[in-house]
Amino acid sequence: MELNLCNIRDVKDLMSIFHLSFRKDLGQNFLIDSLIVSDIADLCSPDPDCTVLEIGPGVGTLTRELAARYRKVVAVEIDQSLIPVLNYTLNDFSNVTVIGEDVMKLDLAEVLGEELKHGPVSVCANLPYYITTPILTKLLRSGFPFGQITVMIQNEVAQRLCAPVGSKNSGAITVFMAYYGVCTQAFTVPPDRFVPSPNVTSSVMQIRLHKERPVHPRNEELFFKTVRIVFEQRRKNILNALTLGFPDMSKETATKIIGSFGWPAELRGERLSLKEFSDLSDCISSYGLC
Repeated sequence: MELNLCNIRDVKDLMSIFHLSFRKDLGQNFLIDSLIVSDIADLCSPDPDCTVLEIGPGVGTLTRELAARYRKVVAVEIDQSLIPVLNYTLNDFSNVTVIGEDVMKLDLAEVLGEELKHGPVSVCANLPYYITTPILTKLLRSGFPFGQITVMIQNEVAQRLCAPVGSKNSGAITVFMAYYGVCTQAFTVPPDRFVPSPNVTSSVMQIRLHKERPVHPRNEELFFKTVRIVFEQRRKNILNALTLGFPDMSKETATKIIGSFGWPAELRGERLSLKEFSDLSDCISSYGLC
């Protein structure tokens, strides 16, 4: 049976053949615009010898385009009911490995380590909103040397991730992303390019990982904690945010720390730069606080 995976009727027929329905709990919205699918595949890597880790292949629409461009595709799908569908739609590609697992539970080094012998490894994913931050955090904190990460996420989230650190739209996740790489928005995707149509506009975003980190905090965990505390109390000035977030920090100590940088006590921490967050966490560490 000839199927066009960018045709709504064909996708629905495919789901019917396998007695499946779209799962809202997994954020299943499948792309049906062939030009957008092609554009996303093109963005994944400049190197045809690349291995692409695709997270959430769905029915294999983007997977086929990736397999046609790159040396190998490792597609990880959490929905076990879609594995037979993928075996069907991808049966003419010998360079695709389908893994029916939750990517959050995978040992990325174990799954992808061997592929580094053949070329770079990049990531491509259409991420539901509810799992965007956990998956990106896992990928970046894994230490695996990904070439780049290309993801389609909710546009509003992409704007926050790609905002300059210290700007009005920045948040803790903005600082986190800037620590690991450079984020750019490539293009937006309207809801009617999916089946079923989501209620939000999506955005394709790229993360090019730093070869050398822009800052080197003494204690990385304390650095992340400091950033999180500041943004959890973003409506408060930095003096109050620190004393609330670090129960063992007295106002006197907080005042000394802030004063050592020449910052006014009424400064809001959300305005700090990446380097200032790193310096702040180092200073907090020197007081024996964590």
